[in-house]
Amino acid sequence: MATKRKKRRPGKTYRFQLTLGGIGGIAVVFFCLFVWMFLLGIWAGQTILLPAAPIVAAKKSSGLFSGSNSREKVQILVPDGKKKHVE
Repeated sequence: MATKRKKRRPGKTYRFQLTLGGIGGIAVVFFCLFVWMFLLGIWAGQTILLPAAPIVAAKKSSGLFSGSNSREKVQILVPDGKKKHVE
């Protein structure tokens, strides 16, 4: 004996139809989005993982920041954790 088919509820069914050009356009958009996210991730990783470059005092000849032309010692942090004194 054959099985009975279930009756579908009357209602709207949705169907999406795309041409080959539409699928290609969506693929291009997603590719650009993923490339952008990859580059943004590389930039963020470099910013977070690498320390910022140390700020070196102003030129010794110009006393813009120190107020005088006296020589001051500047500490520069080297990535290996040691302090380097520069005059």
